[in-house]
This record gives sequence, C-alpha cells and structure tokens, in this order.
Amino acid sequence: MERKLSPTADSEKITINLGFVDLGHIDLLVREGFYSNRSDFIRTAIRTQLDRHTDAVKQSVARRQLDLGLRHVTKAELEKLRAAGETLHIQVLGLAVIESDVSTDLAKATIASIQVLGALQASPEVKAALSDRTR
Repeated sequence: MERKLSPTADSEKITINLGFVDLGHIDLLVREGFYSNRSDFIRTAIRTQLDRHTDAVKQSVARRQLDLGLRHVTKAELEKLRAAGETLHIQVLGLAVIESDVSTDLAKATIASIQVLGALQASPEVKAALSDRTR
C-alpha cells in the first residue's frame, strides 16, 4: 500500500489495489445511491471495522502506553530535554510531527525511540537521522 501525505494535517491519502469484481460491487452501490462515491464507501467500511474492534484497540493503546491522536515535538521541548540530560520516547497512535526547525543533531541527542502507528511528519534529514530508532 502506497502512502502519500495529504495537504491537511488530519488525514493521509492511501492507494489500494482492489479486484475488478470488488470494485464493480462498490460502483454498483454508489450508482444505487448507498454511497456518494468510492471514497465514501471505503471510509465507511474502514470505520465499521474499527468500530468492531474498539475494545481491542483501547486495550492495546493502554498496554503499549501510546499517545492517541496528535503529538507535536518542538525544538524548545527537545532543548529542555537536552539541558536536563534526558531523552524522549515517542509512542503515538495517530500523527507525530517533529517540527521543521529541529536539527538532526538535536533530534539524535534527545529522541531515544519512535513508534508511530499512523504517520510521522519530519524533515527527510531528521527521519534519516532517526531511522535506527524508528519502529
């Protein structure tokens, strides 16, 4: 599955491959007025499956101690950590953003590990510098 960041911070564009028969079924449901378009059908199907597994997801989030939603990592936050001799373990279900003004040296000195289930936005240089710490 190919992942492309969308221009908005609250969603990510994905590309999926479907069989022709499945695609035909979706198009039929759209044509019959059950859904406004293919994307509407796919979003609805995904939400339905996520709703079916809500309890399991909640338990896993709690067990893994994941931040849920959006996690911003700022230069000021990392500079405070560096001054205190501490490091950061980023664990997010959603979107983690390392601000663009964070240098690779600062990131390497202060970010001990990154686990993101969703999307990570950071400069290509910072992502490369932290690749050995990213799960």
